[in-house]
Amino acid sequence: MRERKRNIIIAATLLMLLAMSCLRDTYYADNVRMEDEVWSMYDPGKFACVIDDTAGIYDINLSVRTTTAYPYRNLYLFVVTVFPSGTAVTDTVQGILTDEKGNWLGRGAGDIREVTIPYKSNVWFPENGEYHFQIIHGMRDTLLRGVRDMGMRISRRN
Repeated sequence: MRERKRNIIIAATLLMLLAMSCLRDTYYADNVRMEDEVWSMYDPGKFACVIDDTAGIYDINLSVRTTTAYPYRNLYLFVVTVFPSGTAVTDTVQGILTDEKGNWLGRGAGDIREVTIPYKSNVWFPENGEYHFQIIHGMRDTLLRGVRDMGMRISRRN
């Protein structure tokens, strides 16, 4: 019985250490709220972050919070990154918000749902300074209804 307890304690400790080693430190996080739950393609979400560690490895995730009245199962985003030198790069990202049967993915309660959209993983920033990000929805509707807010999180890998 004692040996079994000891094995359980050792296993629990190892699991805790493993979980802690996978944690990432949040370097930057911000959200932009959409007025009246409507996102205009002419009103991008804007984020700015100072990067002072060009050797660090980062993960960048986007998040979107919608109501269940959001009319589509996906969301196309254009992510414009402006480097401190002024160079701009644009990426296209697709976020899946529901499965094929219309069941909402992510987490939430009531009529609000939040989905994390992986943007970039294991990346480094080549220049020191302030990076600017613009997130523009790429859907066919100019005014996209049912979007409460969207955010960006940059995490430093350990």
